[in-house]
Amino acid sequence: MLRIAVQSKGRLYEDTMNLISEADIKVSTNKRTLLVKSSNFPLEVLYLRDDDIPESVATGVADVGIVGENEYLEKDEDAEIIYRLGFSKCRLSLAIPKNVDYKGVEWFKGKKIATSYPNILKRFLKDNNVNAETHIITGSVEISPGIGLADAIFDIVSSGSTLISNNLKEVEVVIKSEALLIANKNITEDKRKILNEILFRINAVRNAEDKKYVRMNAPKAKLDDIIKVLPGLKSPTIIPLADPEWCSVHTVLDEQRFWEIIGKLKEMGAQGILVTPIEKMIL
Repeated sequence: MLRIAVQSKGRLYEDTMNLISEADIKVSTNKRTLLVKSSNFPLEVLYLRDDDIPESVATGVADVGIVGENEYLEKDEDAEIIYRLGFSKCRLSLAIPKNVDYKGVEWFKGKKIATSYPNILKRFLKDNNVNAETHIITGSVEISPGIGLADAIFDIVSSGSTLISNNLKEVEVVIKSEALLIANKNITEDKRKILNEILFRINAVRNAEDKKYVRMNAPKAKLDDIIKVLPGLKSPTIIPLADPEWCSVHTVLDEQRFWEIIGKLKEMGAQGILVTPIEKMIL
């Protein structure tokens, strides 16, 4: 049985549980119980505060954990990064009142900076030879300059709307963060095998992201031209039809270029284009 530490609430919790569900691992989302076993996979989920996850994994209370990179770097625990999950993206940035003229990082010399991430901030200031005062605060860091508690803040930024509503502007991006799958460095071989199966399923889910399975009828006379515009994984599947002048073409398209390519296919005579979402894709 592999134990995974998961954030007990918030956006990272929701993204994590969606991923577990898409990997066909059934887990109750009843967070009143701190430790929940999967009904169809050798996995148990331990619900924790996000800032407790790095330590729980490093000390072996949990075998693996899903945590924001910001918390992983702040806690600096001895756990290894296994996989970058690509969701719950944000950044840790320095922000100052929007009416202040900012010339560069030297502006922070002698200033007071409010933050919930003092360790990351101190490393950044040291690397840039800036001597500033760090004021540790939990929750609502963004109000600090407005009430005279600090000159600037160092905090998580996603859309930037919270900064705008507090008359602040982002001036330095210190780190970019995303969800990480981290592991204890001493997990057993049996647990490593379970972890590898989870990684296999996660890869299958992520490979299918923003991909569409496309089927179409195409005139054989235009087949070579059609194949040239299809960025398939290797090559499209070609199936003969009852009409010897036509064939069926099957391929996978990336959603970013989907409409551009579909337009070209129609110009080349493709008809009956059928598009379906892909749930999982094994490469």
